[in-house]
Amino acid sequence: MAFGANGNRDDNAPTIEGMQFLCQPSQFTDESEALAMAEARGEHPVALDIDAVENEFHWHDFQSTTYIVSGELTIDVRDTGERFVCGPGTVISAETPHIVHRETSDGYRAVFGFDRNPRELTMPIDKPADTHPSLSA
Repeated sequence: MAFGANGNRDDNAPTIEGMQFLCQPSQFTDESEALAMAEARGEHPVALDIDAVENEFHWHDFQSTTYIVSGELTIDVRDTGERFVCGPGTVISAETPHIVHRETSDGYRAVFGFDRNPRELTMPIDKPADTHPSLSA
């Protein structure tokens, strides 16, 4: 499922390309397909259940692809005002790992395809927006 710029829900929505995020609905049908897609891209896949979340604007210092297996995830991009609402079968990727965004969900399951071994990720995963590298210039 996806919402386009007009706010209408459409299970057969075309790819939504924002300035920084790419949200592609209807790319896979189950978790095993999502894991296979991540592995085929050379990513380090991890399947996780994410509890209900409504976090603050933040950024990540790693590159990842998110494969929504069940539930729904809404992503708001701070700098562009874009909103992406992504349901099962959606693949979400970002042009850069440093996009300041926030996430809202009642809970979802996803495969996360990381650009490195997840054990190498620095904590916290969600870096506060006020520590973004663009502020250190």
